[in-house]
Amino acid sequence: MSSEDDFSGRLGQTPSTRPTGISLFRPRGTGIVPQPPEPPVLEVYTPPALPQQTPDRMWESLGFASLDREKLAGNGLFADAAQNPATAAFDILRTRLLQAMAERGWKRIAITSPTHGCGKSLVAANLALSLARLPSCRTVLMDLELRQPDLATLFGQSVGPLRDMLTGAQPLEAHLRRVGRNLALALNGAPVRAAAETLLDPRTEDTLGAIINQLDPDVMVIDMPPALGNDDVISMLPRLDAVLLVADGTRTTAEDIRACERLFEGRVPLMGVVLNRAKDSTARRYRYGKK
Repeated sequence: MSSEDDFSGRLGQTPSTRPTGISLFRPRGTGIVPQPPEPPVLEVYTPPALPQQTPDRMWESLGFASLDREKLAGNGLFADAAQNPATAAFDILRTRLLQAMAERGWKRIAITSPTHGCGKSLVAANLALSLARLPSCRTVLMDLELRQPDLATLFGQSVGPLRDMLTGAQPLEAHLRRVGRNLALALNGAPVRAAAETLLDPRTEDTLGAIINQLDPDVMVIDMPPALGNDDVISMLPRLDAVLLVADGTRTTAEDIRACERLFEGRVPLMGVVLNRAKDSTARRYRYGKK
């Protein structure tokens, strides 16, 4: 007998009849390979869905700004149409701007001037107050005159630095203040040295976009620095839909206006020129561009 036959005989079976799938070295048993235990079932916690933050909810979440109408009037701001005959001129400007911007789907309009002292902040503030007199129009007034902010003083408000909100260090609802039901103020309480750098910061663009997306205003009025003084306005041009230029009838020259037109040409539409402090009271105070 060969060694192979002897080995098969000792096992009591031939290799051809040995059950497959059973190890020769496995202890005797049922011959069934045990299965690994099933993993424990883990319950996954699903948090409840939060209510969607609609523009209506966002407006309601803004804190109120308490305004003293007498102090406003002393600063040249008129919340009521009956307070001053000048409100009629701003109402005309408001209506023409709304029509032009609605036709083009624009929301962001900057108010600037060739040089300091032309009254652009007063125009921006009174334009925003005029827009707020329309119940169906939501307006955001933002002070991006970062080097020499003036709107907080005009409105008699004590606020923190706007830069915190622009850079995302502070949420919108922590800084914005609401006047009535449809005007939100984004004021600045501290000058910003690196103004152009802040305006060029991608986080500023994100903040401006967040205001549009979350508040869904019909118009965002942005008080900007003078166009010819530094590069702040140039920094913002790609982020604007249109520009309104304020000229001083006693000091702005025709060359100043032409220089601004050259600056805006090909970059942003110039909606018009507001002539402030005109000597001739019968003169036409508003000249609207073709764009």
